[in-house]
Amino acid sequence: MASADLDIITFGRSGVDLYPLAVGTGLEDVYSFGKFLGGSPANVAVAAARLGHRPAVITGVGDDPFGRYVVAELERLGVSGQFVVTDEVLKTPITLCEIYPPDDFPLYFYREPSAPDLQVAPEDLDLEAISSAPLFWFSGTGLSEEPSRSAHHAALEARGRTRHTVFDLDYRPMFWSSTQEAREEYHRALQYATVAVGNREECEVAVGETEPERAADALLDAGVEVAIVKQGPKGVLGKTRDERVEVPPNMIQVINGLGAGDSFGGSLCHGLLSGQSLTETLTRCNAAGAIVTSRLECSTAMPTTDEIDQLLAGEDPNHGRTIDEMLAGIRSRGLQEGAQR
Repeated sequence: MASADLDIITFGRSGVDLYPLAVGTGLEDVYSFGKFLGGSPANVAVAAARLGHRPAVITGVGDDPFGRYVVAELERLGVSGQFVVTDEVLKTPITLCEIYPPDDFPLYFYREPSAPDLQVAPEDLDLEAISSAPLFWFSGTGLSEEPSRSAHHAALEARGRTRHTVFDLDYRPMFWSSTQEAREEYHRALQYATVAVGNREECEVAVGETEPERAADALLDAGVEVAIVKQGPKGVLGKTRDERVEVPPNMIQVINGLGAGDSFGGSLCHGLLSGQSLTETLTRCNAAGAIVTSRLECSTAMPTTDEIDQLLAGEDPNHGRTIDEMLAGIRSRGLQEGAQR
């Protein structure tokens, strides 16, 4: 895909998610896993592709089988891999999780001593493509380590706060030496963002506020045009300088909460690019996130426009499939894809 044809570029983590094909079981007792594309910015790009967009992701992978899988899976799911950098030394990271519905999903990151996506350097970037993309998405994790930190700032300086530059606050404490270091980097990056999105804890890191109204106002004071604060069971708050919108959550059976934020993000990209109102955008973002929580996987669970419409109309986008049926479908798909390869 030519750079001029892209409408979204995301920047940050990628890797392989290994999800246990068992629910409510500790990893020490799991013997079968599903393999999926992982990494928040990669998954946001996939979610946007499912909604009809032409995204690419800037990331790094190892020169190993998992790295080849990441690139192939990106392309299969509609995301251009033209900006993926192959690291000759570091291995493609993996992430494992445990699934304890409805609200406990421990994550285990294997990214030591570093990950290829954090080794993307300024000289690896196509700054012209970044500056001209209709939407550029970056996450807080990419600011946690050099040379990725410098690469992110080079990208942001090239854009110069061009609409739409979206900052996913995405704070993961294990990637930072201290909260203070993260706050300083977030403050610096906010100077270039036109949209900021995060939960209450991430807003505290970024602007020192956890109360949603004050957090949104502080993000607006930092210069963004749209501030979005996720409030968990209370829904989501969105504010501009002229508008305030609060959207309640969707009631749905939660199987695996991981990936909901990435699905939310892909739908946010869609809303911004298609000119939806803030209310419609956040309503559809909430629905998109809810759908992923009702499924076992993440990247391959991203919803289509029709599925979001179904949930908003009170229908079941999963068509009554049980957890056992979802597990069986993942196993069957894995066997089919293995045979094809």
